[in-house]
Amino acid sequence: MAVPLARPVKSRPVKSRPAGGSSSARRRNQRGAAALFMIPFFVLFAAVTLAPLGYAAWMSLFREESSGLGFGGTERVFAGLGNFTEALTDPAFLGSFGHIAVYCLIYIPVMIGGALTLALLVDSALTRAKRFFQIAYYLPHAVPGLVASIIWLYLYTPGLSPITDVVQGLGAEWNFFGADEALYSIVNVSAWQWIGYNMIIFYAGLQAIPRETLEAATVDGAGAFRTALQVKIPMIRSTVVLTLLFTCVGAIQLFDAPKLIQLRATELGPEWSPTMYIYAQAFESRDYGLAAAASLLLALVAGLLSFVVTKLGNRWKAAA
Repeated sequence: MAVPLARPVKSRPVKSRPAGGSSSARRRNQRGAAALFMIPFFVLFAAVTLAPLGYAAWMSLFREESSGLGFGGTERVFAGLGNFTEALTDPAFLGSFGHIAVYCLIYIPVMIGGALTLALLVDSALTRAKRFFQIAYYLPHAVPGLVASIIWLYLYTPGLSPITDVVQGLGAEWNFFGADEALYSIVNVSAWQWIGYNMIIFYAGLQAIPRETLEAATVDGAGAFRTALQVKIPMIRSTVVLTLLFTCVGAIQLFDAPKLIQLRATELGPEWSPTMYIYAQAFESRDYGLAAAASLLLALVAGLLSFVVTKLGNRWKAAA
């Protein structure tokens, strides 16, 4: 009996979903998740940065003028760009940037050089108790700037400060509030507060250097000093540039230290720095329009300074 042959079963082609559909959906989900995490940042950025800038821009277009013969109140008058013109032609405002430039010529080498030196010392193999020194160097930065300025104001005051007693005991004379010495007093306050903070940043950059690179330098006969100058420092250029950028931007916003020292060192003047000028115009002269215009000009200078420092830093890294 012949067995009938089974008919071949025709397989239906399985329709596969396009790979692009799942990947595009995945990308949409990733973008949605990223946007969800970024929304709080943009909300805070708009609230604490964009909104104050917009309000300052609006205030800078007006000025307060007294009505009548000065017996009545004041009225707000549209000034256009008049406040900006007044700020740019005010010798006190322009001179404040000159004071900050001289301050930076002293402060930046001292602070950057001191922080880099401490970071290299802590990173060296000869240092013991590295964690202790990291905390000890960082502690001054944990003190708020205003509190630190008050402490140093006490340490600068003759008759109260043990420092002045030691200086006088050695037969020397140094007036921390003198016309020539007050600048160094301000530099000392700022350097004391920020050297430890930047030392931590430099130390973190040094820790990221591959150990094989340092071992190769040692095998080639490079000592600790040569390794630090020719290997370690060049490999943390980006960290140095970033620190320099933050230092420059922070320097033009200097306020606490000179404001408190100016209480004793009257030669500094109430408008020694740009921020002190803005404070004087807003809260002493009650010229809020001029203060707002000066604030916007200061923000513009900070932005231009950031751009210049970044460009110079990129050229330095490319040249090396």
